[in-house]
Amino acid sequence: MKKYVLKRVLIALVTLLVILLVLFALLKLMPGTPFNDEKLNEAQKAALMAKYGLDQPIIVQFFNYVTNMLHGDLGVSYNISKNTPIAQLLQTRLPTSLRIGGQSVLLGAVVGLLLGIVAALKHNSIWDTLCTVVSVLGVSVPSYVFALFLAYTCGFQLGWFPQLYQINHPFISSVLPSVALSMFTIASIARFTRSEMLEVLDSDYLLLAASKGLSQRALITRHTLRNALIPIITVLAPLIVSLMTGSLVVEKIFSIPGIGSLMVQAIQSNDYSVTIALAFVYSAMYVGIMLVVDILYGIIDPRIRLAKEDNHE
Repeated sequence: MKKYVLKRVLIALVTLLVILLVLFALLKLMPGTPFNDEKLNEAQKAALMAKYGLDQPIIVQFFNYVTNMLHGDLGVSYNISKNTPIAQLLQTRLPTSLRIGGQSVLLGAVVGLLLGIVAALKHNSIWDTLCTVVSVLGVSVPSYVFALFLAYTCGFQLGWFPQLYQINHPFISSVLPSVALSMFTIASIARFTRSEMLEVLDSDYLLLAASKGLSQRALITRHTLRNALIPIITVLAPLIVSLMTGSLVVEKIFSIPGIGSLMVQAIQSNDYSVTIALAFVYSAMYVGIMLVVDILYGIIDPRIRLAKEDNHE
């Protein structure tokens, strides 16, 4: 298992390095500069480029950037908040997006799993139909529509929760956006759980296990659900990243100071350093989540780990 985990970690690190190189090259090769203020003349722009080291060859800038990143320095903002360390910008925004995203993931995974299990165990019943309707609505209706509906009904009409995000009340302010963001996850997890569990329930080995006198609870927890977890985890992994990094539209609706709006603002203003840092954070989260999923594969089903080890040998 240690050898398997070590290989996955090394692959993840190499992947992140390649992603950073591609991001850096693409942004540096884009036309224009971060200093597009009409009040600046060419001499002033050249001085600013030299000040931030942007006049050096791309490969030199890349190695300097990687070296600084390894020391925890992500650079400074050129336009959004001039000369403010990017780490400071992330420090104020990233925790908010991660908290709301984490709540959305937890809510979506738990509710979706329960709906999928109920739909599979009550196949072709009214409960199965209701779960299917919820799944279709969750996949079809965008999260911002749910956000507007919740903001109007639960926020404005009923007054149960704040309509806009309040820094002094972070938890209660994040309930509505978390529910809105979790709807797609609930629908996706419920749909895949239902289909995978139905497939497992009709399998021969489960009938054999039932014939040995195992209780229904043991059949579901030890056999059915465990075998259905692998495809469910595969579906959940990219959803986790998208939720943890926030939704721009939902953040705008509830006025959430997250990193989604910061990313768009950085792209629009050609703030290279902020754009690279945020894109790398997104990539690191995705690679990290996929690394955890890969390790979970080996824990849930050791046959996957052994097969991958054999392929690398």
